Amino acid sequence: MGRKKIKISRIEDERNRQVTFTKRKFGLMKKAYELSVLCDCEIALVVFNNSNRLFQYASTDMDKVLLKYTEFNEPHESRTNKDIEEFGANKCSGLVPFNSPFSAI
Repeated sequence: MGRKKIKISRIEDERNRQVTFTKRKFGLMKKAYELSVLCDCEIALVVFNNSNRLFQYASTDMDKVLLKYTEFNEPHESRTNKDIEEFGANKCSGLVPFNSPFSAI
């Protein structure tokens, strides 16, 4: 039996939101670590919470990765919340094109 699917929307209860943030932040950093090790890639993850507190993870030196990012001039993949929401809606309706940038490799 799998987990119940949750609706992705803002958590109204402050304490519950903070607990969720802490747990998911750790999970996100763990996934970033795993991706960097498994795929031998550089990762820089920057998170500001709602109190404007900074949390960061870098697979190598954060400054070097961010400098590489700011100096990168070539076309690259970039996503926003809207892109992810649209992908989720299309996936649920079965309308995701095969050549979608989110297709599994």
